[in-house]
Amino acid sequence: MSSLTQKLESRLRGLPVPVAFELPGGQRLGPAGAALRLAFQDWTSVARLAAGQIGAAGKGFVEDRIRLQGSMRDLMAAAVGWLSSVDPTRANSDWLTRAVRGAGSVLHHTRQRDARNIEFHYDVSDDFYALWLDPRRVYSCAYFRDAGMTLAQAQEAKLDLICRKLMLQPGERFLDIGAGWGALLLWAAEHYGVDATGITLSRNQHAHVTRLIEQKGLGGRVRMELRDYRDLDASQPFDKIASVGMFEHVGRANMVGYFEKVFGLLRPGGLVLNHGITAGGLDNRGLGAGLSDFVQEYIFPGGELLHVSLVLEDMAKAGLEMVDCENLRPHYARTLWQWSDGLESHLDEARQVLESSRPDDTSAAEKTLRAYRLYLAGSAMCFEEGWIALHQMLAARPTHDHAPVAGGLPGAQSDYPFNRSYIYNPN
Repeated sequence: MSSLTQKLESRLRGLPVPVAFELPGGQRLGPAGAALRLAFQDWTSVARLAAGQIGAAGKGFVEDRIRLQGSMRDLMAAAVGWLSSVDPTRANSDWLTRAVRGAGSVLHHTRQRDARNIEFHYDVSDDFYALWLDPRRVYSCAYFRDAGMTLAQAQEAKLDLICRKLMLQPGERFLDIGAGWGALLLWAAEHYGVDATGITLSRNQHAHVTRLIEQKGLGGRVRMELRDYRDLDASQPFDKIASVGMFEHVGRANMVGYFEKVFGLLRPGGLVLNHGITAGGLDNRGLGAGLSDFVQEYIFPGGELLHVSLVLEDMAKAGLEMVDCENLRPHYARTLWQWSDGLESHLDEARQVLESSRPDDTSAAEKTLRAYRLYLAGSAMCFEEGWIALHQMLAARPTHDHAPVAGGLPGAQSDYPFNRSYIYNPN
């Protein structure tokens, strides 16, 4: 093992933060006083980390084959240093790889599998998510319009930004695809007076939002449905549609069909805001170095990422016209760090909540907690490094009528005024 330990010692010296290793035989590498310490229980985990397989090392942590002492922020700084010569956005794009990906995308995104995948992630435990999300439980990128905003303020700023981009008006029929715990649905109804419909595949979220609607007395014009987007009735089109943090679950093979469905659900001239994570590379559906493999196994089974250029192409194929596109990548990095810090500050409570949700299997609760610790901090790192991004894409269903719409410009063919000033003036 001498050549391996020499390699590890050399790598440790080049990291931006002091890190110490304890190898399976008890040998210690790195500075004695390092705040970040990793204790390896088997040589396989050591070899995989030495080979740059960060995702496999993450699996080792979840499965308790690698034990951590130190902060997640230091761990991610070390991970970036460890991957200094690796570009996780590079992908094998030969014809065979593309064919295998395409077949996998079809198989992984049936109605039944999508429902199971959503339940796997979102139905972990409402109380668990409540420990580190904001009070509205907004589980998507916040918008730090002002640098001094708290997470809760930035999430409200994001909700309002979406409503302003969509130009929501009282009485309009609004659809929220993948409505989560209902924050946008309720914000749009309470602040913009819309008639709002939300859909989800998560039973926990459906029950939670249904209770909120009743508590707020909004039953007459807000509803939450347990429904797949493919099963929505297009006979009564919506004026405005939002999809936030949902299309990452659609799959490459279904993307054009997804936007065709949105097109059919939207009235001519109406607007749709698609907010979601996009790939940092042009042809990768996820990240290399085993990062996406980790996420697929422990966090988001079936998730696929596309570069924004491919998303916009699929939008256009479906007949939608992109009218505005904004990259909020560093906003998501900050959001995720706040989620990560929130979870780290409530580890004991999180452990108790997860154990109470799985009283028959406390080891599963501990694995879930370790997986989410890595997922939140690791995702923050990936957004900071530019390996993944977050785009808000505003599109319209053209009317194909060149007459001005609602006093707008001739040829606009939609509600969009082709002037961004209305979006960024909160007043």
